[in-house]
Amino acid sequence: MSGTPQLPTLALVTLVVGDYDEAIDFYTRALGFELAEDTDRGDGSRWVVVRPRGGQGTGLLLARAKGEAQAAAVGAQTGGRVGFFLYTDDFARDHAHMTAEGVRFLEDPRHEPYGSVAVFEDLYGNRWDLLQPADA
Repeated sequence: MSGTPQLPTLALVTLVVGDYDEAIDFYTRALGFELAEDTDRGDGSRWVVVRPRGGQGTGLLLARAKGEAQAAAVGAQTGGRVGFFLYTDDFARDHAHMTAEGVRFLEDPRHEPYGSVAVFEDLYGNRWDLLQPADA
């Protein structure tokens, strides 16, 4: 085999959610992600993957909470810190779209040396940065 070896890629990150369908709706409608896969696993669970439009970047595996411990982690998987970073090439466009879709921003947009940024919460309270890097 010749050519450049392929480096490992972070393909999916699991996000524990309260309900598959409400999570799919939020991520596809409010954040503009695409539904990449929704497969019934036959045991009451589903394999649900959403990812940024165009298939670029890491996808989110939306996993419905099972049991009390997982249910308690919904919305608090990063201990109240920003745990997810959604990069954009047009901050104003995406901020306006997300605001119109009811996304709750915790601050006004800031313009920092590294780019334009604002912290928002998903439907469960997980914190995200909407970020347009300065070099974008």
